[in-house]
Amino acid sequence: MGGIRGVGMAGDDDTATRGRRALVADPADPETVRAARSFGAAASVYGASRPGYPVTAVEWLVADARRVLDLGAGTGRLTEALIALDRDVTAVDPVEEMLEELEIRVPGVPRILGTAEDLPVEDGSFDAVVVGQAWHWFIPQRAVPEIARVLRPGGVLGLAWNARDTSVAWLREAGELMHERHDASASFASYVRVGSPFGPIESHRVDWVERMSRARFLDLVRSRSHWLTAPPDEQRAVIAVVETLLATHPDVAGAEELAVPYVTHCFRTMLR
Repeated sequence: MGGIRGVGMAGDDDTATRGRRALVADPADPETVRAARSFGAAASVYGASRPGYPVTAVEWLVADARRVLDLGAGTGRLTEALIALDRDVTAVDPVEEMLEELEIRVPGVPRILGTAEDLPVEDGSFDAVVVGQAWHWFIPQRAVPEIARVLRPGGVLGLAWNARDTSVAWLREAGELMHERHDASASFASYVRVGSPFGPIESHRVDWVERMSRARFLDLVRSRSHWLTAPPDEQRAVIAVVETLLATHPDVAGAEELAVPYVTHCFRTMLR
């Protein structure tokens, strides 16, 4: 296993830019590393609350690839969709608690403790490498050569992010209370720069709706790195104001189930 720099984590959904900088300004910064590692303490909450990926989006990501490496697999949300497509999947993540949760959710999938920058797998052993919610935690200068090494010639690198659709008023207000910035999706296309030895990047999007209980939405708040690394009094305050919003906003007050709109942003490129 590599060090903790640039850990390949399954990251926050709807992660936003900081000004004009990338989604994560410096993946090796100690605060960034602390945020990435924070997910291990909430692996079960993360696995239960985070949305999955539409099978149509994942099918586009991997094309006809059979052997797929799910990098930064986390608790296995993307793994589940790959298994549904009958792909031969191996999961890699640097946090043992996340892989333990993955084994519960997707039993039998081979799990490897490792990072994007130091992959403990053989050269040319996969047809595709996919990354869900995690590319922004990697150090590209080290991760790209490693990903190229484990892919066969012509192999696919597929990247995906789920972003909550903050054009919906109540969800935008919830994002503000959760200390999110707006329009994270606008940054993805400019942020995804892979470069040599990969070719041009294609993009695709899928709009969909995830239905969840109020309790699950609050767990979604609790699964974010900002909440996980905040002091206890701030954690309690955030949950309280989000609960008040859900109870009083005219679009969701009294609703037994929340319809949370998502956009899955997909990017893929082929190894030359």
